[in-house]
Amino acid sequence: MPGAALSALPALLLPLLGLAAVAAADCPSSTWVQFQDSCYIFIEEAIKAESIEDVRNQCTDHGADMISIHNEEENDFILNTLEKQWKGPDNILLGMFYDTDDACFKWFDQSNMTFDKWTDQDDGEDIVDTCAFLHTKTGEWKKGNCEVSSVEGTLCKAAIPYEKKYLSDNHILISALVIASTVILTVFGAIIWFLYKRNSDSNFTTVFSTTSQSPFNDDCVLVVAEENEYAVQFD
Repeated sequence: MPGAALSALPALLLPLLGLAAVAAADCPSSTWVQFQDSCYIFIEEAIKAESIEDVRNQCTDHGADMISIHNEEENDFILNTLEKQWKGPDNILLGMFYDTDDACFKWFDQSNMTFDKWTDQDDGEDIVDTCAFLHTKTGEWKKGNCEVSSVEGTLCKAAIPYEKKYLSDNHILISALVIASTVILTVFGAIIWFLYKRNSDSNFTTVFSTTSQSPFNDDCVLVVAEENEYAVQFD
């Protein structure tokens, strides 16, 4: 019985190892696309928005933030993926805002502004409520009003590793179940192995520890003693 349980243990562990591999994947699911050290998703849902925060909530609800772009390669990757896979609109709202305190543009995800691809356009006198848009046909950025009334889709980005705080409740539950099941099965397997080894050692000891016995049983010894006594009397 212990041997059968031990042989079945790998079969029980295989599904759990598969779930663990899914849970440990770089990006949350196959709907996300990985590029370098980030995961990207285009939420193809038209929404009405009173402010850019309504758009940003589309990303934060998925544990990400609005898109930030840091080099030409990333900019090209987004353009190519939007064209081939996501089929996004002509203009995508970038995760950028104008910080009046520092008088400069910043990314919502708090990453450094290391790259830009602005078109040649007049900033005007007041850019307090100015946001940035990626023109998907040219790859250039242009400034526009943050007070958008609607968007045709939202482009989101999350850093790898996809931290636990970004996971949905279902992902957290699955991860916890995988870990708990793995630990339980490991302990269970160790107990079975211990019992199996102990049983094997016990049988081995029993075979080789049998005590030597006299060729005569007790009745034979008693008869021999009586015969000897009878012989002495007649001597």
